[in-house]
Amino acid sequence: MIIMSIDLGQARTGLAVCDKEEILASPLCTIKEKKLKPLAEKIQEKVIETKTELIIVGLPLNMDGSLGESAKRSMEFKEILASQINLPISLWDERKTTFTAHEYLNTLNIRGNKRKNIIDALSASIILENYLNYRKRNL
Repeated sequence: MIIMSIDLGQARTGLAVCDKEEILASPLCTIKEKKLKPLAEKIQEKVIETKTELIIVGLPLNMDGSLGESAKRSMEFKEILASQINLPISLWDERKTTFTAHEYLNTLNIRGNKRKNIIDALSASIILENYLNYRKRNL
């Protein structure tokens, strides 16, 4: 099944997809859009283009598991997306994914504009990897 993950940001949103066999999660792109409805429309185009069958939206819970403003925004975005796209959409705990993405880029010594352009899609890829590992263990 082709699964797309979304790392929702305030100004940039990263997308990643996996292959049909659910083995490899790969960064797809970063979309620069602040408003949720136009963002959902742009993601809908990517969903059609990639033949996505399931969407995972990162849920940035606070470290204690509570909902902050970013998590509430992700929940709102999921509802907007669901009104435009007729696919299953799930929220997935994304705590520490951006931190992990930054660690990867530090290891690769990627800095500046190049880093800024790929961090969100890389974070989406990490969210998707975590989700795929969960599916392999539990489904």
